[in-house]
Amino acid sequence: MDPVSTPLPEDLVGGLAVGSILGFIAACALVFWIFQIIAYWKMFTKAGEPGWKSIIPFYNQYVMYKLTWKTSWFWISLIVAVVYGVFTSLNQNFPDVMLYAVLLLVFAIIILVLTIISYHKISKSYGHGAGYTVGMLFLWPIFVLILGYGKSRYIGPEGIAKS
Repeated sequence: MDPVSTPLPEDLVGGLAVGSILGFIAACALVFWIFQIIAYWKMFTKAGEPGWKSIIPFYNQYVMYKLTWKTSWFWISLIVAVVYGVFTSLNQNFPDVMLYAVLLLVFAIIILVLTIISYHKISKSYGHGAGYTVGMLFLWPIFVLILGYGKSRYIGPEGIAKS
């Protein structure tokens, strides 16, 4: 048999196609992730913080709260998120299903409200308004790129200039 004229099995061709598509998606995600890291780095340097603080998990959020709001709200939002995580893991062992659903809903609403307020504080701190907050809510990665790479400049916490 001539190896050039032997067709590939269909499952191998399908696997190669799927693997190629997944590889392309992974490469695009990696490039986008690198741009996000650089954008966060630039946001931090615009605010006068060393850029390396933007790449450390949890600490970067603490610094962002320090720059845009108050660090006490970071701890409150972290506690709410941890409690929400604990409640979601208790779904099989919680005695009252209705109370469980209400508690999950309440915590989800609290997290959503804190997120919206946080996005608004970030918007104000970089000289933007409510429209930018809405953009951040629905297209966070893109608006972070705009904050990092764009002409936005850091004004101060909640949009109040540092004295």
